Amino acid sequence: MSEGTFTIDDAPFKKFHFRIAGLTFGSSFCDGYSLGIIAMALTFLGPQLELNAMWSGLIGSSALIGLFAGALVLGKLSDRIGRQKIFLVNFLLITVVTILQFFVNGPAELFVLRLLIGFGLGGDYAVGTTLLAEFSPKKYRAPLLASLNVVWTLGYVASNFVGYYLGQAGSDSWRWMLVSAAVPAVVVLFLRIGTPESPRWLVSKGRAEEARLIVKKHLGENVEMGETSAHAENPSDLGFRGLFSKKLRKRTAFGGIFKLTLVIPYFAIYTFLPSILHTMGFKQNFFADTMLNIFLLVGAIVGLWFLAKFSRRGFTIGAFTILTVSLFSLSLLHDGSQYFMLTFFLIFTFFMSAASNLTLVYPAELFPTEIRGTGIGMVTAISRIGSAIGTFLLPLSLNSFGLSSSMVGMAIILLIGLIASIAWAPETKSLSLNEASDPMLEGGQPAAGSHASLQRIREDIK
Repeated sequence: MSEGTFTIDDAPFKKFHFRIAGLTFGSSFCDGYSLGIIAMALTFLGPQLELNAMWSGLIGSSALIGLFAGALVLGKLSDRIGRQKIFLVNFLLITVVTILQFFVNGPAELFVLRLLIGFGLGGDYAVGTTLLAEFSPKKYRAPLLASLNVVWTLGYVASNFVGYYLGQAGSDSWRWMLVSAAVPAVVVLFLRIGTPESPRWLVSKGRAEEARLIVKKHLGENVEMGETSAHAENPSDLGFRGLFSKKLRKRTAFGGIFKLTLVIPYFAIYTFLPSILHTMGFKQNFFADTMLNIFLLVGAIVGLWFLAKFSRRGFTIGAFTILTVSLFSLSLLHDGSQYFMLTFFLIFTFFMSAASNLTLVYPAELFPTEIRGTGIGMVTAISRIGSAIGTFLLPLSLNSFGLSSSMVGMAIILLIGLIASIAWAPETKSLSLNEASDPMLEGGQPAAGSHASLQRIREDIK
């Protein structure tokens, strides 16, 4: 490689990187907004549609169930047909179905529409994160991926404020809340037109010349791929089997458990935040809700600094420790001062939001390019079906066992995540995407070859 020439991993940051990041950020904003607005809407549509605890749980968890299916199906499909097609089409689905929510007449209709919204968003978790990771230079990969959580939190917080003001629009205010999510979705849909295919994916399919042209056009004449495909003659033979090969199954298990145990308490608690605050004694909960939203946003931003300051493994273990202790402490204070309880809730909220940055960085670094979409889809699917179950069960648990026992259950889930992280969390910081995704480089040594580990994986699954 000549002087002044860069690989895609070491390329300077260009306007095109901003574009790809912005388009993926748009999806995260829509996801946070869509999942946040349902929490506000449920307080209004519940009485109007006469929802019982079961239907409240089903509608609250419906998008998460859809996310499970979308991440699994569209993540794998993106490894076969490419990232770009799904990157565009899934937002067409999200936009149309979001608008249709305005016209529902019963809980079953809304449940189905929320499933479809989740399906599209699940595909974007797998494809958007993958596309951003594969275009990003090594130096900027973690901050960009982690920023997705900041933008998700912005969407969630924005939905709370929009929902608060739309709540004054009358008996059908919940319809306007739900359809308001179509505004950012339409913007993202139109801006995604013309997005190029991932060069790394093209190389993995033996289409190196197409990859080279995309890199030259969008990243500059002095940027080269810096990698070749050693197995283009049979590019699609890994699939789900590769994720459970001897070389990758520990990473697959860690990724799934790590993300599962973080998002179960996150989505369950914040989907039913108004009910939890009411149980804690905040009858007029605007103050507490506002404080928690501020801590969510600040935690996500400070979490970017944590990512830069600490190792992936250290940050993960430390975050799980603090989250477990704070939630156990909250469960023990159910008869104490409501503001003392709120203090532990704010600590939990801050570190949960900060740790959520890891859920968008770690999965992209765990798997090779050929099955990165499948791997991220699998990890996301595992986490979302778990969070859907948790979100469905939480209102039933609150009604049957109370706040204290429900929080103990969530704390136990976090403890499982802590144990899995201590046992299995790899260190992937400061490595190129190929090096980070090589399971033979747990210690972070320089890679001997980007496809040597893949060949070993192939041998495992034959």
